[in-house]
Amino acid sequence: MSYVPRLKQEYKERIIASLKEEYGYSNVMQVPKLEKIVLSRGVGAAVADKKLVDHALEELTMITGQKAISTMSKKDVAAFKLRKGMPIGAKVTLRGERMYEFLDRLVTTALPRVRDFQGIRATGFDGRGNYNLGITEQIIFPEINIDKINRINGMDITFVTSAPTDKEAKSLLTELGLPFKKN
Repeated sequence: MSYVPRLKQEYKERIIASLKEEYGYSNVMQVPKLEKIVLSRGVGAAVADKKLVDHALEELTMITGQKAISTMSKKDVAAFKLRKGMPIGAKVTLRGERMYEFLDRLVTTALPRVRDFQGIRATGFDGRGNYNLGITEQIIFPEINIDKINRINGMDITFVTSAPTDKEAKSLLTELGLPFKKN
């Protein structure tokens, strides 16, 4: 038998039935699912120092277990001394098994390590069932060695779901374990 991540197993066994009952879906294929998680990080100081992008790539690779790619600037901005095609950030797109593994680590180990953690805001939905979460420090992930980082940076995490509305997406993400703040 092959390995199946804990959250994926839970989604198949419990969450699908729960969401189907809550929203009255007639078909299992109507139940929203998590399609991908995108971690991105802008490195504005990379204009002056190219090594900062390499550090960002290395850290995102360590956190996710998948090779990160650098993002390039789309146009020239003279005020920032930025040229088109210069590397200015890093990103990783997680799908399938790695996506569920990352989500499990994020919910169980990384988010509880945030100082004064009360839960995540429910205002990050975009109107189409996707959720954006900003993290201010990369050191909340246990894969990052605090002694080896040169500066503390944040990152953006985007959860892309197949849910048509924000309410359904929030229900899905809550069932998957994301700790939203109580209003």
